[in-house]
Amino acid sequence: MGKEGSSDPLGFFSFPEPVARGPAKNSEPEEVIPSRLDIRVGRVISVDKHPDADSLYVEKIDVGEAEPRTVVSGLVQLVPKEELQDRLVVVLCNLKPQKMRGIESQGMLLCASIEGVSRKVEPLDPPAGSAPGERVFVKGYDKGQPDEELKPKKKIFEKLQADFKVSEECIAQWKQTNFMTKLGYISCKSLKGGNIS
Repeated sequence: MGKEGSSDPLGFFSFPEPVARGPAKNSEPEEVIPSRLDIRVGRVISVDKHPDADSLYVEKIDVGEAEPRTVVSGLVQLVPKEELQDRLVVVLCNLKPQKMRGIESQGMLLCASIEGVSRKVEPLDPPAGSAPGERVFVKGYDKGQPDEELKPKKKIFEKLQADFKVSEECIAQWKQTNFMTKLGYISCKSLKGGNIS
């Protein structure tokens, strides 16, 4: 009840009305779709052995930015250095940068692989004539904006990657839909049915 002489004689403000709020931002499940990944064509400018890890390469890769990115890859026993030098590759660019044995890796070089006794790995190939920085997308998902940086806790890449595969025609796919650029499909040399990571 309001108090006489107060600025609120009827007590309207004694108990504030509950404010109607929409659902909290984090309560809605986020769409896990491939357009959230910032995947680009890159050109390997240099490849060196990691000074502190025998299994790691340190690559400088042009992904269409002012400076090349440093990418650390565990490919030493799997892909000869000469096969990477000056090669066009496919790079995931919006992972959170991570130090690998003291050197910060600013992306992931995407490769096809067949697991087994003798593991085989081939870097993914963009279409001939591609240029560093060109966007790689899944057909039908070329309009969405990629996340600025994928948050590790949300595991967006891991959830999407579970459905990455190489087709019988050696084309990289997500849920049987092709990865591509404006010039054509992303492929590998020979690893039909392989995984992509």
